[in-house]
Amino acid sequence: MTMVEPIRAAILGDVPHGFLGRRGGVSEGVCAGLNVGLGSGDDPGHVRENRRRAVAAVAPGAKLVTLHQVHSAVALPAEAPWPDDARPHADALVTDRPGLALGILTADCTPVLFADRKAGVVGAAHAGWKGAYGGVVEATVAAMERLGAARARIAAAVGPTIARKSYEVDDAFFRRFVEAETENERFFTMGRAGHHQFDLEGFVVHRIAEAGLRRIEALGLDTYSDPETFYSYRRATHRGEPDYGRQISLIALPNPL
Repeated sequence: MTMVEPIRAAILGDVPHGFLGRRGGVSEGVCAGLNVGLGSGDDPGHVRENRRRAVAAVAPGAKLVTLHQVHSAVALPAEAPWPDDARPHADALVTDRPGLALGILTADCTPVLFADRKAGVVGAAHAGWKGAYGGVVEATVAAMERLGAARARIAAAVGPTIARKSYEVDDAFFRRFVEAETENERFFTMGRAGHHQFDLEGFVVHRIAEAGLRRIEALGLDTYSDPETFYSYRRATHRGEPDYGRQISLIALPNPL
């Protein structure tokens, strides 16, 4: 049996966390592997088992908390898990409660895990282009501060996401960013006529730094170009596949602190 393989970030130290790909799960077909997406067409029993395996690999004994992600800039505090059919619509979670594993699902968008070890506060954000542009990073940091975290202490790890070489966008997309802030041009390189290659990871790191964080690590892993390791919505679309899996990124507080 293939083992679940959490990818860890040095910057988060001993805080239980992991960016997981598709290895080690029970799903089959186009979602083969560790698909944790409740919104996929996968067997719900397989998804539940994959979620159980993911948590066991990162934070054994913790209770998983996830969201109904909508590409927003909403960050919510978590005190206990919600029922799967009552997950709030939001894109980031924060907590100061040991025993909870905050989970963010992605399939090209950027997962960001945050920790202020001294304050005992962690966070997790789903930062696609729309969420990053709209302020989900800033909202997560502010929500952590409300629980006692300090920006000077918060460490942020940026997980597997679609890379610039794999992320083609059109002129309208490019103009949206550059008209908002001319310096955003540095996150784009020219592609074929009327198109650009967008550095989503670089843009997310920029937003984290702009939020006042100085302890940042980006893993530089491309979801699109590594089908053996990661799910990718864009890759599945380009291949004409009928569905796609979602991977999970998890963070929890050590128990006890």
